[in-house]
Amino acid sequence: MITIYHNPRCGKSRECLAFLRISKYQYEVIKYLEYPLEYKELAEIIKKLNIKPIELIRTKEAVWIEHFKGKTLTNTEIIQSMVDYPILMERPIAVYGEKAVIAKPFERVKEIL
Repeated sequence: MITIYHNPRCGKSRECLAFLRISKYQYEVIKYLEYPLEYKELAEIIKKLNIKPIELIRTKEAVWIEHFKGKTLTNTEIIQSMVDYPILMERPIAVYGEKAVIAKPFERVKEIL
């Protein structure tokens, strides 16, 4: 089953969900703004994405600019910032087994299937 970490207000996230709806794959939707991830869950997703935590941050978000811009943060602190402020996470994220992608564009989901 594919898990999509989804923000309904994001156009790219809605496109990815629409793609999954017409696919033959079963999927689960996690609205991560309503149900924020715990640190361990987020760290595991970052590992599956095979990226550095900073690569999952939306650095143009007001929260980032206000609280974190210009600061030198450890990976632990960056992950914790996304736990504390889920809006900072890039989206959508699609996870399938041990693989994950930031599905921008939504066709990137095919890379993990």
